Amino acid sequence: MPLRKVSAFQAALVTGFTGLAAFMILPIVFIINHAFKPQNELFLFPPRFLVQNPTMRNFESLFLHASNATVPFTRYLFNSLIVAALTLVCVIVVSTMAGYVLAKYQFHFKGLILSMITLSLMFAPETVGIPRYLIISGIGINNTYFGHILPALASPVAVFMLVGFISQIPNELLEAAKIDGAGHFGIFARIVMPLSVPAIATISIFTFQGVWGDVETSTLFMQEETMRTLAFYVNSLLSGLQNSVSGQNMAAAAGLLMFVPNLVIFLLFQKRVLETMVHSGIK
Repeated sequence: MPLRKVSAFQAALVTGFTGLAAFMILPIVFIINHAFKPQNELFLFPPRFLVQNPTMRNFESLFLHASNATVPFTRYLFNSLIVAALTLVCVIVVSTMAGYVLAKYQFHFKGLILSMITLSLMFAPETVGIPRYLIISGIGINNTYFGHILPALASPVAVFMLVGFISQIPNELLEAAKIDGAGHFGIFARIVMPLSVPAIATISIFTFQGVWGDVETSTLFMQEETMRTLAFYVNSLLSGLQNSVSGQNMAAAAGLLMFVPNLVIFLLFQKRVLETMVHSGIK
């Protein structure tokens, strides 16, 4: 098979985007290298981008620092994993159901509900901090995993995105399923959910990033240290090490631990994110 001839424009385009991709990956390379730098390399001037003598002592210091505290490091990590996983599942189920109903059914006050969802996108999380605290305290779920999950359960971004995506699924496909005897739940589980996978992957990334780095719930709703998350611990650690030269190695290691899960989730779902942008609800 003869090789395809590449034009000068295509070559320039590939070269330009390759250079741009290499430039965009530099912060990731720096974060990884910075976490493995020994203490003397952290304060070199001019600073080195790549580590010369990598060491695991930064992580050892971080774990030893946590082991001397009342709550071990593994407890914070376990809480973060449980909260992130449960929140992700709940947000996907609730948002997809809401998106399906709002996109494919007609009922009273539908326009008002959609307007309220759109309006809620304008509010920063800080503006609803007090109402959230009153609700969480009022129903008595402080110091529980549900107290972590409930504030993130209503996700206007996820519902808004899914309404737009599910509305592209042809009504004829749903009607054909009804003729074949499928009920509302069967249509949702067998047709809507599979066709909405690209949008679900996108909201999964947004939800995980928000929950994994969230410190508000641990600060406001959790009074017991054993119910707080890794993000809260790392934030408290970094706040205490801001003026400490000896603690910068632990801060570098903690920063990498918080960054890696976000990177892994994005790499797993990035293909689906692109499909959300370029494909309709059905292929």
